[in-house]
Amino acid sequence: MTTEIVVVPHTHWDREWYEPFQRFRLRLVALLDEVLDTMEREPAYHFTLDGQLACVDDYLEVRPENRDRVAALVESGRLAVGPWQILLDEFLCSGENIVRNLELGMARSDKLGGAMPVGYLPDMFGHTAQMPQILRKAGLLHACVYRGVPQAVTTDAFAWVAPDGTALRTQYLPAGGYGNGAHLFSDAEGLGQRAAGFVRTMREWHGPDGPLLAMYGTDHSAPVRGLPGMVAEIGARMDTLSGYIGAYSGDVAGLPRVHGELRSHARANILPGVISVRPHVKQAMGRAERMVERYAEPLAALWGAEWPGRFLDMAWWRLVDASGHDSVTGCGVDDTAQQVAARIAEAEQLGQAVRDMVTARLAEAVPSDGVLVVNPTPAPRHGVVIVDTAGADPLVDPSGAPVPVQPLEYAATLLLDEPMDLATALTLIHGTELYGQHITGYTVEDGTLTFTVARQTSVVIDPDELRTAAAGITSVRILAEPRRTVAALVEAPPLGHTSLRPAPRERVYGGDQVERLPGLHHPSCWLSSDSAPLPVRGDTTVLDNGLLRVTIEVDGSLTLVGQDGTTVTGAGRIVDGGDVGDTYNHAPPLSDLIVSEPVDADFELVCTGPLVAVVDVRRTYLWPASGEGLEGAPEVPALTRGARMEEIVLTTRVELRSGEPFVRLGITFDNRCDDHRVRLHVPLPRPAAQSHAEGQFAVVTRGLTAEGGCGETPLPTFPASSWVAAGGVAALLEHVTEYEVVDGELALTLLRSVGYLSRNRNVSRPEPAGPQLPTPAAQSRGLRSVSLALMPYQEGWDEVVPQAEAFRHDLLVVPGLGERSLPLPSPAAGLSVDGEGVVMTSLRERDGWRELRVVALTSSDTEAVIGGRFTRARRADLRGRPGEPLDVTDGTLRLPLGGWEIATVQLSD
Repeated sequence: MTTEIVVVPHTHWDREWYEPFQRFRLRLVALLDEVLDTMEREPAYHFTLDGQLACVDDYLEVRPENRDRVAALVESGRLAVGPWQILLDEFLCSGENIVRNLELGMARSDKLGGAMPVGYLPDMFGHTAQMPQILRKAGLLHACVYRGVPQAVTTDAFAWVAPDGTALRTQYLPAGGYGNGAHLFSDAEGLGQRAAGFVRTMREWHGPDGPLLAMYGTDHSAPVRGLPGMVAEIGARMDTLSGYIGAYSGDVAGLPRVHGELRSHARANILPGVISVRPHVKQAMGRAERMVERYAEPLAALWGAEWPGRFLDMAWWRLVDASGHDSVTGCGVDDTAQQVAARIAEAEQLGQAVRDMVTARLAEAVPSDGVLVVNPTPAPRHGVVIVDTAGADPLVDPSGAPVPVQPLEYAATLLLDEPMDLATALTLIHGTELYGQHITGYTVEDGTLTFTVARQTSVVIDPDELRTAAAGITSVRILAEPRRTVAALVEAPPLGHTSLRPAPRERVYGGDQVERLPGLHHPSCWLSSDSAPLPVRGDTTVLDNGLLRVTIEVDGSLTLVGQDGTTVTGAGRIVDGGDVGDTYNHAPPLSDLIVSEPVDADFELVCTGPLVAVVDVRRTYLWPASGEGLEGAPEVPALTRGARMEEIVLTTRVELRSGEPFVRLGITFDNRCDDHRVRLHVPLPRPAAQSHAEGQFAVVTRGLTAEGGCGETPLPTFPASSWVAAGGVAALLEHVTEYEVVDGELALTLLRSVGYLSRNRNVSRPEPAGPQLPTPAAQSRGLRSVSLALMPYQEGWDEVVPQAEAFRHDLLVVPGLGERSLPLPSPAAGLSVDGEGVVMTSLRERDGWRELRVVALTSSDTEAVIGGRFTRARRADLRGRPGEPLDVTDGTLRLPLGGWEIATVQLSD
């Protein structure tokens, strides 16, 4: 043939999916054994290892003796590895997780001979808007994609443009995606005809000149024997993907331009239902990422001793591994989901351990009757914390000024009063520990041994003295020091800390004020500052803090009125509908039963203010127990929902705090139903033709519809990472959440219950997305809970950003560990980041420098103002490689940023 075809042999290796990781690894080892043998036997053979180094790591853990063989093939350019550590789902992890994935994969690939210089994204379920900028800032000039490409793309290469204007040459894989050449070499007979047909098809995309890319490989495929001979027979040549794409300079002149995220259904399925299936995995991922990114790393960088790098590396390994596009998505079998959840839990635990190690170090300077308050955000915070404290004395800050408090709960003081002999009593004591507290003293009177206990003690118990003093006792009492749980309003410096402790009332107020001010929770004692938040007042009908008024209606829904008059009516309505789809796609029954009205609602006032007001709203619903006729016939879509009903009690904790323009909602229910979708609806205050949602280093604006074309129903359900806003109301989120703007309402998916990995017949999708395997755990039965907040806004979504940051990153309270004689340490700031639209995404230590990453969430040029204890600064790329030095004046760096720019700077004392 006169037309050249470039054949790229490869495998698409789903690390875990319809089988768990270790079962797939057994097959991976056999495949790579064959690949290495074949490549060493046939010098013309090239192979692309799916763009993820995880395949190499998983192989070499079993075959460590083959490392040099792998490295030799990589160095020769015949085996392409990386640049990713794992092929991720771009929407179900944080932007920082994406960066660490790429950083890890490229660094480790370099040790084997170099990473493939292509941002290979072959099977992700759509692509985030900022991916071109991420790849470019990591030094890559090319991307390669399959799913999500819009109908407007009619060529096999286009310029993919990030919000900041970065344009990356992107190779599209049309006509079959990463397996578009898999049919070519099925057998020797008819090879020429198949090659001619391939050329005709691909010329429509590529144009009349230049070689055509034939991706020869499929899921978990091994190389065909005799491939070099068949390639030569059709006049083609063999190469890696980077070899083919590397022939292009990266120049995007003349290429069609596509802006922002790629989530079109026009060319391929994007399987949007993975956003909402197995929601507990998404919740866990959000918690773990926040713990590592925004608590453990920044606090260790600013306030730790030796950098705990190995622990944090292990946490990131697990987070990156969990981000796989068949992992955190939840579209695998139950065994896979269980393993992913365990991996995420380990990452969170590692982050917690580092956080606690650092805060314990700080808490050693705080007296044991006080608490340390840590601010994980780079802006000053004025917020409410929950404090457990001894006694009834007022709390004071380091200056001695009283802190506004609200009592919430009092702990029991009598822990035990029972007949007991001494031998039995001694078995209760472990050192100084007794009933979960520590012995501060004991007395013996009238045959009763009375212990006093507290959270901490300096008393050393002599067992022999105790036996002598308590000989012959007949009863034992345990008395605990009085303790209470209070809400306290504190001011905390940016990425810094302050502290609180009880102080005698007379010392705080003077003798004549003790009677007038029976408790610091009285509003007259804490509204002394013009900048102080107004108190919140609440009953079972209305909560109000001066910034937001929340009315609880008789059906349990909420009416929200913002300070500017923006009104949301009917917020928090719960809508349950059928879902007879699978882990990939929502599919309603042909005749659905929608349940949106409770059969009963009651309300309980938990606390009334002035710092926190809480009402529990309990609504009772009757939901269909399952889809009709699904048992034993998964290939037949259900016609209706079942007639059997389950009584579901759904509790919404409505919480309003002083100073917050949003209401917190904690939703819990016991899911005893199958085959359904539960959504929370929020009517929009005004009509909206679009929504805005924070994603990975960007705010994405979306319309009310989705582009279809390939057959998959183009549902306009989208992911939001930390908030979504439309028509004057925003939802603040703790984890990636599926949403839709439908019929003038914002609908947030709380739960999607399904019973199959993929259904062969799904009314929302023309073909299976995987094997038809049962996934009973994906029904997500049992206790389910979701936390979020609702916020009316007047002008634009930029009002939402700082509130979402505060909602997602609570102030941290840590008990003091120092001697009670110590004074409270002075408040201390760590690092501040300010600027219009500027948000910090990470702060860590690297090679003796503190590395800070920020993003400008604005389309206009802006400036990041960074303050702290540093004298030198320099730019760096996303891989941490240092760049130009920057001017620092009096501990302040003024960093110019373009609109939507992701910037990394390194700071040093």
